Amino acid sequence: MAALAFSDQRTAPRDEVYFRTHATRDDGDRLPLLLVNFSAMGLMARCEADVAPGDRLRLDLPVVGAINAEVRWALGGRIGCELDRMIALADYYDLLAVLVKGK
Repeated sequence: MAALAFSDQRTAPRDEVYFRTHATRDDGDRLPLLLVNFSAMGLMARCEADVAPGDRLRLDLPVVGAINAEVRWALGGRIGCELDRMIALADYYDLLAVLVKGK
């Protein structure tokens, strides 16, 4: 089996969360998501829908409201997304407090 090269290009560490929400595709299709980890710039979620890298999603989040993201990878029912804009630090900590309560 060949070795796989992987470069983690995250600029911020992720916080573990457990929060159910949904995302909306550009075509209006709603996707249930279970957020697994989160940062001010990205997230990993469990998603049973067929999602591919490059797909655009609009996530509904407490505190910060709707935020746009791009799917960067999808594998085995999990997706990694990069947010279109960084969440301000004060808002991020308020959001994180809500997301962690879902654990």
